[in-house]
Amino acid sequence: MKKTAFIILLLIMTISGYSQDWFRFNDYKADNERIIANKEFPEVVFMGNSITENWAFFHPEFFATHNYLGRGIGGQTSAHMVVRFKTDVIDLHPKAVVIMAGTNDVAHNDFWVEPQQVVNNVISMCTLAQANGIVPIISSIPPCASFVWRPEIENAAQTIVEINKCLKSYAESEGFVYVDYHTILADEHNAFQASLSKDGCHPDPDTYYIMEELVLQAIKEVVK
Repeated sequence: MKKTAFIILLLIMTISGYSQDWFRFNDYKADNERIIANKEFPEVVFMGNSITENWAFFHPEFFATHNYLGRGIGGQTSAHMVVRFKTDVIDLHPKAVVIMAGTNDVAHNDFWVEPQQVVNNVISMCTLAQANGIVPIISSIPPCASFVWRPEIENAAQTIVEINKCLKSYAESEGFVYVDYHTILADEHNAFQASLSKDGCHPDPDTYYIMEELVLQAIKEVVK
């Protein structure tokens, strides 16, 4: 009886924790409030998952020098990003937003979704950005053939290729800039080049220098 009561108490505490901040949506709350209060708005916000979060952690000087903001949260899917797009992008009034989403959708982090739904979620973020005078820049999903945290997922490399084709097609149809990290980071099997990623999914710290060259070119096209 005591054991059952203890388990119930743990469940209540867990549910309560999630209700207070479901999937880390308050990670940037304090910093966002400071930025808005001081009107220190960024040129560009980078919206993403752990790949973007690590980018800002390993290369803070890249973001600080260019007045960019990293708004990556590890483990998040494209749907999570849609939910927090207002607080972590729109309310910060950037000129442009770099959107990189989809890795965790393919990994089924939250639940399984159709690849087209990933594209639809990116489209939703682009629509929200445009409606608020923010220029969207769409990034490819970086290569990944398997996930160390989801080894049961099959055909990840090909799924990512297919989603990227759709993202590129959408970007071209709307006249948006598309940043193709995948082509330059992938090997002949569409996996992450072993010399550029230790776990086959997340870029090594120095790999971000390659990505920075590509994204700077893209940003220069839309931010004058």
